[in-house]
Amino acid sequence: MSYCVDVNVLLYASDQASPLNDQAVRFLESRAQDPELFCVAWSTLMGYLRISTHPGIFSSPLSPDEALGNLEALLNLPRVKILTELDGFLEVYREVTGQFPVRGNLVPDAHLATLLRQHDVRMIYTTDTDFKKFDFLKVRNPFE
Repeated sequence: MSYCVDVNVLLYASDQASPLNDQAVRFLESRAQDPELFCVAWSTLMGYLRISTHPGIFSSPLSPDEALGNLEALLNLPRVKILTELDGFLEVYREVTGQFPVRGNLVPDAHLATLLRQHDVRMIYTTDTDFKKFDFLKVRNPFE
């Protein structure tokens, strides 16, 4: 079995002003001991770089070098796999989004959900309840 971690979990681990910071750090540290495959998408990693270095979002934004260092540490954990789009991605996207309209802020979530579907990943750790719209995903908030 494998799982995915959404960008918000990574961001909480880097935002020392967040009340979830300590929990997020402990959660990610525990992933090194997890025997399951830890999947992450390039879109998640790029979203992390965009938001964690943004002074309008983080009260103490990371430098680009700090943010990249965090990603390198994450990618060096055992059993980490980066997910990329496979052939037929658009057809699977149409299937995943066929039950409800997808627009605006739901588009990146649908993109990630489609990647997970293509790679047969059924579990996502996130605080974003929008992922519950995708009935094939088991959504877990790591802070509850």
